[in-house]
Amino acid sequence: MSSKQPAAGMKVLIADDHPLFRTALSDAVHRSLADARLVTVGSFDELSATLKTDADADLLLLDLNMPGARGYSALVHARSVVPSLPVIVVSAYEDGGVIRASLDHGASGFIPKSASPETMARAIAAVLDGQTWAPDSGTDTRSVDSEFTDKLALLTPQQQRVLVMLTDGLLNKQIAIDLDISEATVKAHITAILRKLGVHTRTQAVIAARSLEIDWASYGRGAPNAPTD
Repeated sequence: MSSKQPAAGMKVLIADDHPLFRTALSDAVHRSLADARLVTVGSFDELSATLKTDADADLLLLDLNMPGARGYSALVHARSVVPSLPVIVVSAYEDGGVIRASLDHGASGFIPKSASPETMARAIAAVLDGQTWAPDSGTDTRSVDSEFTDKLALLTPQQQRVLVMLTDGLLNKQIAIDLDISEATVKAHITAILRKLGVHTRTQAVIAARSLEIDWASYGRGAPNAPTD
């Protein structure tokens, strides 16, 4: 059990290139640290510059898969620049090997992006209290991935395009402009996507799609045997 409560006014860096995940992480931070000061970046270059100007930060939440980063390079860089800075890796890749490697490379914790806001908040509080936090292993991600891939095949080509754009971080208005459809139609597509994929939020849909490393360039454009609009 934690022996102390995290201090108010802490500075937390969030390094993630996806707006939806930055928002989710910001909400999780504020569950543990209501008065936290947040600094967000979306690429390795931005993170590198921020570590120099905000070396007094109390915590870094780090997505391994950012523009300019490869493998665990961003984690290793952060630990070398500010060795005292606790780092929690936040990733859509949830297998045990990635978790172990993240901890081996100096992370103080690992939070799956599929975790609930409450779980994220508990993990943040634990790491700030000097503990190491990682999810319980043993989830059969292979069978989950296979089931999700089957569900993706149920999407129409237009729904696939909308999911691709959600994964790229586009807002409903931007998707409507790019596809030359109304925002109401975009919302209808998103509702259908969530239903077919068996998830409740667009964030969950994006997490699942990203975790599969799908070749969207071929899958989203006239995939063989894909349903028609």
